[in-house]
Amino acid sequence: MKVHHTLLLVEDEIESGEMLANFLELNNFKVYWAKDGKEAFKYIDDHADEIELAILDIMVPHHDGKEICANIRKHPVINEIPVLFLTARDEEKDEIEGLELGADDYIAKPFEPKELILRIQNIISKTKKKDQKHVVEFENIKIDLNKQIILKKDVEFKINNTEKIILKKMINDPGKIFSREDIGAFIQLDKERSIDVIITRLRKKIEIDSKNPKFLQTIRGEGYVLWIE
Repeated sequence: MKVHHTLLLVEDEIESGEMLANFLELNNFKVYWAKDGKEAFKYIDDHADEIELAILDIMVPHHDGKEICANIRKHPVINEIPVLFLTARDEEKDEIEGLELGADDYIAKPFEPKELILRIQNIISKTKKKDQKHVVEFENIKIDLNKQIILKKDVEFKINNTEKIILKKMINDPGKIFSREDIGAFIQLDKERSIDVIITRLRKKIEIDSKNPKFLQTIRGEGYVLWIE
């Protein structure tokens, strides 16, 4: 089965959640189903580089949907993903608050699963213009974030999840200088020396001559920049 998108589903009602998760998977979505706010935060921490859209029930234990939405909007990796709220029909106040928090849409319970698919497709179509690059080629180098590889003169180098997160930011904003603090926020690491080590490792995979970098350069006193255009 070809997976089109990866979703975070937060729904504490077991029967409804199982039905929705199964239905979404049948429609070629990969689903991380959280049954409460704590589990949702754990999925966000562990799979931020995968999650492309969140479907949040407002009334869930520990941390409600509004808190989860606020967390997503502040997150360094998934702050721009679409968010859809599931609400009860008499919760107009919650719907308004949810949209003010940064949700893109809401759907009132009860609803037909097919209606949810249509809402998801509508949100995705609206945000396609914001889709990020996952594959770039320049000179004799190819970065493929989907396969998590860098091809340099036909030699393949694997990249790990941390390197993938950094490269995803850099290749979608070429020429932008990222400070160590910026990069630390992306990968949830506050040790500058460790960030330097990660960049050095990436440079060896990208550059023909890593000691004289042409693409992944250091801007003294400011940070790092990727020149690919």
